[in-house]
Amino acid sequence: MSEIQYTVQDYKSGQPRWCPGCGDHSFLSYFHKAMAEIGVAPHNIAVISGIGCSSRLPYYVNTYGFHTIHGRAASVATGAKVANPNLTIWQISGDGDGLAIGGNHFIHAIRRNIDLNMVLLNNRIYGLTKGQYSPTSARGFVSKSSPYGTVEDPFRPAELCFGARGRFFARCVAVDGPSTVEVLKAAAQHKGASVVEVLQNCVIFNDGTHSTLATKELRAQNAIYLEHGKPMLFGVDRELGLVQNGFGLKVVKLGENGVTEKDILVHDAHCQDHTLQLKLALMEGPDFPVALGVIRDVEAPTYEAAVTEQIEEIKKTKKYHNFHELLMTNDVWEVK
Repeated sequence: MSEIQYTVQDYKSGQPRWCPGCGDHSFLSYFHKAMAEIGVAPHNIAVISGIGCSSRLPYYVNTYGFHTIHGRAASVATGAKVANPNLTIWQISGDGDGLAIGGNHFIHAIRRNIDLNMVLLNNRIYGLTKGQYSPTSARGFVSKSSPYGTVEDPFRPAELCFGARGRFFARCVAVDGPSTVEVLKAAAQHKGASVVEVLQNCVIFNDGTHSTLATKELRAQNAIYLEHGKPMLFGVDRELGLVQNGFGLKVVKLGENGVTEKDILVHDAHCQDHTLQLKLALMEGPDFPVALGVIRDVEAPTYEAAVTEQIEEIKKTKKYHNFHELLMTNDVWEVK
């Protein structure tokens, strides 16, 4: 945190070149707002991306930035964080860039628990290359590369994150300002690999892919905002809730069959056992609401801190502490 008070304008740069109506526009505006509220100085931030529509984002923030090659955002971000642990790093990837060619880097950055803020903009399509199905496209999805429908099941980002021993997972909708800002702030405060799945629309090639969550009214019906320590209630009048049903979950209505708020599950984002958190993250309609907000937030040692600590420990056991001293440990001849 800096003592200087920054504004949204301090983080803006350039003129975005995305299609009118693209979800990237709304996400970028809330990203600027979150950065201003977090308050890290622009010169202490690096925004690193791969390839794709969303990966143009580094051009539109007044920070250090690196527009890398396809799928390599996580590996470049890892190097930057290990080299300079004091740098705040935001990694921006799309579902294609991050989970296809970049999928291996994605899971290992999470497994290593590197202190990166990993934002996955998920529109379930390849937009920049003009409409091929992506790793998150639903089975049967018709696209330019699957004219008769895909015969594959999609990745579910939460499942990948949890399977890679992820300690932080959150989800928001690109057009939902308050939730997006709060989720990004929580990701920044978390020490370790934080994954934020942003559900966004591609108005050209996959319009309406998240239509059930597109408005405030629809989100009230079809989503649940999870908050640590608070009961899992949702609905237009918060009349619905989640209870445990055997090894699964069940939607109930307050007042029916004697159900009261005391029967509703309370969200624990800090629980080490991720069993319930994963069930929440994988909920989908029409039977269940889509979970938004911070779903998992658990502390654990970070990779770059462990590397730095290891280096300092090894230094104590060595006779040399820099390159010149290393050279002097071998036989030396003086040429006159």
